[in-house]
Amino acid sequence: MAVDASWTFEPGAVVLITSLSVAYALRWRRVRQSAAGRQGASAGRAWAFAGAVVLLVTALLSPLDRLAEQIFAMHMVQHVVLLDLVPILLMLSLTKVLLRPATRRLQRVERAAGPLAHPALAVVVYVAVMWVWHVPALYDAALEQPVVHVAEHVFMLSAGALYWWHLLSPIRARISIGPFGPVVYMLVTKLLVGFLGIAITFAPTAVYSFYADAGRVWGLSATDDQALAGAIMAIEQSIVMGIALAYLFVKALGESEREDEREEKYGIPT
Repeated sequence: MAVDASWTFEPGAVVLITSLSVAYALRWRRVRQSAAGRQGASAGRAWAFAGAVVLLVTALLSPLDRLAEQIFAMHMVQHVVLLDLVPILLMLSLTKVLLRPATRRLQRVERAAGPLAHPALAVVVYVAVMWVWHVPALYDAALEQPVVHVAEHVFMLSAGALYWWHLLSPIRARISIGPFGPVVYMLVTKLLVGFLGIAITFAPTAVYSFYADAGRVWGLSATDDQALAGAIMAIEQSIVMGIALAYLFVKALGESEREDEREEKYGIPT
């Protein structure tokens, strides 16, 4: 079967990416020209945002989107990009100064949400989104119905943003997850999603009828394609967890050293 590797240029995705890019660029430039300067809007933050935009284009507009309709493994790549990689880079592109216009509104939303703003809910949402959208009937529907497919992507991008907000947001949350919280937060999440990847990898038969009935691409049988997709999910979860925990450890160490320096300088604990 010939592979269709064309670009999609879905209007909704184009509008989303363009709107985000313009809004961020205008805000970054304004902060850069203000007293906050490079501290509030560094080149590194801009590069992180650019990386998020490139990944969004890759996931939603590039040939990857078309390949996802033909190859289960490519669909899984699309999912992990939207669920983890894009949200991570978006969070890393932000600073307190860049977010300042929206900070109070976000804090009001958090207060109004009460228990719903707790990090535990983000874990539940993240895991539920992955498991529910991989129920065969719903997964096949997403591949057959464009509206359902768009909803799937919206859920994954939103769940990823909520999840990584609690770990990487520059704004201190009202509800803290404590010094060891990130380890538990990520370990529970990644294990639960990793189990799903393992289950898909070692399933004895094709789980999704859409791919089982599709023409074969790249010489992959339906079960081989499925095993590759499950392995991508499981391995990606492990790699992202390891890198994120290392980053958070280094960040926490740096903050601790700065607090010690301030305490030594001013003679009072921070």
